[in-house]
Amino acid sequence: MSIITISRGSYSRGKEVAEKVAAALGYECISREILLEASEQFNIPEIKLVRAIHDAPSILERFTYGKERYVAYLKAALMRHVQKDNVVYHGLAGHYFLQGIPHVLKVRIVADLEDRIAEEMKRENLSAAEARHILKKDDDERRRWGIQVFGVDTWDPMLYDMVLHIKAIKVDDAVEFILQAAKLPCFSATAPSQKILDDQTLAARVQAALVEEFPTARVCAKEGDLFVDIKANLTEEQEIIARVRSIASHVAGIEVKMQYLVHP
Repeated sequence: MSIITISRGSYSRGKEVAEKVAAALGYECISREILLEASEQFNIPEIKLVRAIHDAPSILERFTYGKERYVAYLKAALMRHVQKDNVVYHGLAGHYFLQGIPHVLKVRIVADLEDRIAEEMKRENLSAAEARHILKKDDDERRRWGIQVFGVDTWDPMLYDMVLHIKAIKVDDAVEFILQAAKLPCFSATAPSQKILDDQTLAARVQAALVEEFPTARVCAKEGDLFVDIKANLTEEQEIIARVRSIASHVAGIEVKMQYLVHP
């Protein structure tokens, strides 16, 4: 079985594609649930998480370590969902957060701007000029957010296994393409690929638990062992190590292997 992420712009029919793919496969289809879970888990109003992703990156600068905090919360919530497999995710930043996991099929859905404008005019009762302005602003902000926060361009086809243009290819055609791709052996979960997913989930959970106190900490996991890199003054070393071990052990229930970096 596999995990499918569908990246999409507003009014590109990506949500419809995702829901039909999930129904055909009998998979869970998730999107906004990730925001709700992150909001509840970390006691942050959902609207702040929405703004942190949808608005220009300058929004995050209004909060201390805003980028690190919100990215950590969202990734932890998403990883918990996809760890159980058989999921179609069409929400925020799935193609970023799930990189390096072999059995994730990453799809980008695109549509012509004029078609999207027409769809938004119909749904929101807007003029063509209003719809065009909103869509272009939304596209620009999402693209800029990806570049400034993650260093990658959302529109870069190299981020995806498949890019589908909804025009000559209709929604049902796109669904069929994705269903066929999901059957390929390279997108089937294996024991090694599940271990990679489990390690990334563990690292994301610990990162989210640490981010309030140690927002610049870097966390990774391998074969269930955690490695935490933190820059700090040498005089704080023992206190920080003890605190990080306590937090990580509470989350993961395991011994933490630490790499410790000291400011020059």
